[in-house]
Amino acid sequence: VFGRDINLVLVLNNLSSDRKSIRVDMSASTILYTRRAVAEILKAATSVELGPRQGKHIRVKIPYTHYGKYLTTDKRIQVTALCEVMRSHGLKLLVEKTIILEDTNIIIKVPRRVVVNKAVSLEISYANPLPEPVSRCVLLVTLMNQQVKINLARLAPRERSKIYFEFTPRRAGPLQLQVDFSCDKFSHVKGFVTIAVAPA
Repeated sequence: VFGRDINLVLVLNNLSSDRKSIRVDMSASTILYTRRAVAEILKAATSVELGPRQGKHIRVKIPYTHYGKYLTTDKRIQVTALCEVMRSHGLKLLVEKTIILEDTNIIIKVPRRVVVNKAVSLEISYANPLPEPVSRCVLLVTLMNQQVKINLARLAPRERSKIYFEFTPRRAGPLQLQVDFSCDKFSHVKGFVTIAVAPA
């Protein structure tokens, strides 16, 4: 989840009946959705001895403090592990994983029944998932082809807050509401909901 430390486990298994020495070079970078690297956030190397038919786990932790300021709005991190079997004429194995960090920031609560030409109040809750305070918080609400910008108070670390948003639907049918939350430490955290508007 965005704002938390990332914990990974690399599992190595020796399927042969010989003892193996493995060198593991690990790296991680924040990337764009095109897979283009933005910034390297982890570089580590370790060696592992594996007996016949033995498996081992290598644990890797990427703290939020290492990746937070380099993350793009795509919220993607590419992790690679290059595993080289020593004394084996250059036998190598590359393991790659792309992590997409989830947002749990925006929650939109809609009343059970929404009717044409009748005012309705929605509850929009938003959160700071980071271990540090955020300021210059802004919600951009898009509904019925109109945008409303709402300036919000600063949020303490891990704080959740909410506002109530009132509007009157003018026609029956599905209506999409989109919320975009930004602040000084991150931007464009989105949430949306489709509202079923009943005839009057």
